[in-house]
Amino acid sequence: MVDASHGHGQPSPSSTPSTASLYPVISGYMASQAIHVAARLGIADLIAAGTNTSEALARATETHASSLHRLLRALVGLGLLEQIMPTRFALTPLGSTLRTEVPGSLRNAALYFGSELMWQGWGELLHSIRTGETAMRHLHGMGTFEYRAEHPEQAAVFNGAMSELTRQVAAAVVAVYDFSKFERIVDVGGGNGTLVAAILAATPHLRGVVFDIPSGAAEARSRLEATGVAHRCEIVEGDFFQSVPSGADAYIMKSIIHDWDDARSDTILRNCRRAISAHGKLLIVERIIPARVEPSIAHRQVLMMDLNMLVMAGGQERTEAEYRALLASAGFNLTAIVPDRAPTNFSILEAAPTQVVQRP
Repeated sequence: MVDASHGHGQPSPSSTPSTASLYPVISGYMASQAIHVAARLGIADLIAAGTNTSEALARATETHASSLHRLLRALVGLGLLEQIMPTRFALTPLGSTLRTEVPGSLRNAALYFGSELMWQGWGELLHSIRTGETAMRHLHGMGTFEYRAEHPEQAAVFNGAMSELTRQVAAAVVAVYDFSKFERIVDVGGGNGTLVAAILAATPHLRGVVFDIPSGAAEARSRLEATGVAHRCEIVEGDFFQSVPSGADAYIMKSIIHDWDDARSDTILRNCRRAISAHGKLLIVERIIPARVEPSIAHRQVLMMDLNMLVMAGGQERTEAEYRALLASAGFNLTAIVPDRAPTNFSILEAAPTQVVQRP
């Protein structure tokens, strides 16, 4: 006998997706804001230093005690804290990543991605989808980089978040790619030098250049000195839309090309093509959108960042085919893709200058 209640193409209860799996995604902004507030208040640092009760934490953070207690319980639910007594809490290993300046810290990332700037921008996602205009320009009349130039406190948080991510990516990049074949490497848009410092530390004979605008490279000297490679690395200030330092046999860019549309990216790549030695290599460190996307954590990371580029910067994440075409238009051949491993899920796209054949 056929169960009429499941006829006419209606799914059976056993095949109906569970709402329990979708609800946490729908309400994900709640968790993001709870973590952001915990980072703002310095909860992890305070607990690590021994201030670990609701009342003591409220006094230290000048917050409402019972309300803070409710936040602390929520952080337990998110796996960041452990409730060892009704009003006493301890950090979990995950919660320890919200501490300041510890290995693997994500405190600045929590401050940045939960900030009002990001909050407002993502609130205008529909506008960006409808028009193609960034939410930043819609809300503030300027691009992300211009906004940060006028708001140094926002720039500091952003730079801190990018440095945290770059530390993770740099360790993975050094583990999967052999830099010993190079003599001189230029980190284009290298910021505070985190990436090139890690590469130089792992490759004793290599010399490097951090190339960025003055505000971007402001902290590079201290980072290079802290890593012990300052004597092998120059800091050169400039604009990669105008030119990049010439003559190196390796140029590397991490999270640069995804900030820009194809036209602006082409300008950067052509400047690298003019500067690179004949047998040099261009290394682009980015996440790559797979040709066929699936509901996985790795794919979700790159797809959400692609939307973030739409909303905030006006750039985009790209597929392998899109990178191949972009590189070809600027005079490069994509020669290899070296995949990184979780949790960063970046890849190194290695490209070589197209050799121009001289006609007789």
